[in-house]
Amino acid sequence: MKEAYFENTSYDKSDFEKTTFQKGEYENCRFNNCDFSRADFTDSKFIDCQFAGCDLSLAKLSRTVFRDIKFTDCKMLGLMFYDCDEFGLAFSFDNCTLNHSFFGQKKIRKTHFRNSLLQDTDFSGSDLTGSVFENCDLRNAKFDNTNMEKVDFRTSFNYSIDPDLNRIKKAKFSLPAVVGLLNKYDIEIKA
Repeated sequence: MKEAYFENTSYDKSDFEKTTFQKGEYENCRFNNCDFSRADFTDSKFIDCQFAGCDLSLAKLSRTVFRDIKFTDCKMLGLMFYDCDEFGLAFSFDNCTLNHSFFGQKKIRKTHFRNSLLQDTDFSGSDLTGSVFENCDLRNAKFDNTNMEKVDFRTSFNYSIDPDLNRIKKAKFSLPAVVGLLNKYDIEIKA
């Protein structure tokens, strides 16, 4: 069976929770205010696409291809990015809610997270080299055996990172949030 192919198409306010999402390859498409919550993206490909104001919460991402994708103002709760196809995996997030999502074991170098909520998000085993977390809330985000070399955390907050369990060489931090590197010591720091 031939895979469906969609190019240069715009989808506005489509509700894929009520109608079945058509699996296939989407190239240079734009999705505006669409509801993909609980959609099944298994084996679908998204290349050079933009998602704006969409709800992708709990979508299934098995073998999903995301290449050069921009997510803006999206609700993305509980997504298992570790299920995505790793070849060419590249995306950016601006003003998104990614709480309870899992990026474990993925190579997502130079990923840009801007003005986003990443509470209880798991980055264990990921390679985040050169990524930027700009003004992000990382409360209870998990970093364990994560490569964070050259990652910029200067404007982000509420993170707790154990330097003994992660690679943080040349990562950038700022005061007062940098105390998140000392949480494991259960010490008091006063200004």
